[in-house]
Amino acid sequence: MISAVIITKNEERNIEECLKSLSWADEIVVVDDESSDRTISLARKYTDRIYFNRLENFASQRNFGLSKAKGDWVLFVDADERVSAHLATEIKAAVLTNEFEAYYVKRSDFAFGSWLKWGETASLEFIRLAKRNAGKWERPVHETWRVKGEVGHLKSPLLHFSHPSVGEFVETINHFTSLDAENYFKQGRKVPIWGMIVYPTAKFIQNYLIRQGYRDGRAGLVFAVLMSVNSFLIRAKLWSLWNTNRSASSG
Repeated sequence: MISAVIITKNEERNIEECLKSLSWADEIVVVDDESSDRTISLARKYTDRIYFNRLENFASQRNFGLSKAKGDWVLFVDADERVSAHLATEIKAAVLTNEFEAYYVKRSDFAFGSWLKWGETASLEFIRLAKRNAGKWERPVHETWRVKGEVGHLKSPLLHFSHPSVGEFVETINHFTSLDAENYFKQGRKVPIWGMIVYPTAKFIQNYLIRQGYRDGRAGLVFAVLMSVNSFLIRAKLWSLWNTNRSASSG
């Protein structure tokens, strides 16, 4: 039995297409963080396994979903992702072999009106499919599924539709860089001034030149620049948190 788990928050634009792509799963579990749009009413067309849980952090939210899944295998899919027929077939075949405890899944990104075939997104893969008791999710943001045992690799990618426009990508960057900075601040991490220059510059070079993002044309250039901005904002916001904390302490 395969359970698919999706965590949601105001995903009325994405949730229906996501759930349609999971119609082959034995069970669909939706964990919602107080959506105020039509996410839940749309989700009810496809599953009655809907749970409400206020988001504390992303790892705990996914672990909550994991605890509600009944399948021997669990697949995590984000609302802005789709499982293609090829990937669904590959998943169903993989779980029958019982060769691995979990599987890495690639992701193919659709951004700014085109598929990104180069840059860092072309090489990303995540553990998204695993036996229910293989492990737990860790890290409050950019969470990872830590599993015990051998991990295989699936060939077919998840289809990712997260950045339909530059404006929405900027909003996403602003949100997640704040979460990243807060997480690093809690860990006591600081950033040297040179890091605010070197890391964003290196991020652009890595995306656009080393990983050949230029081959994706203007979309590749925009993506490389925005990921460099992402790198800078994390460090700038972390510096701001330390600066505010210092001012409050001295006052």
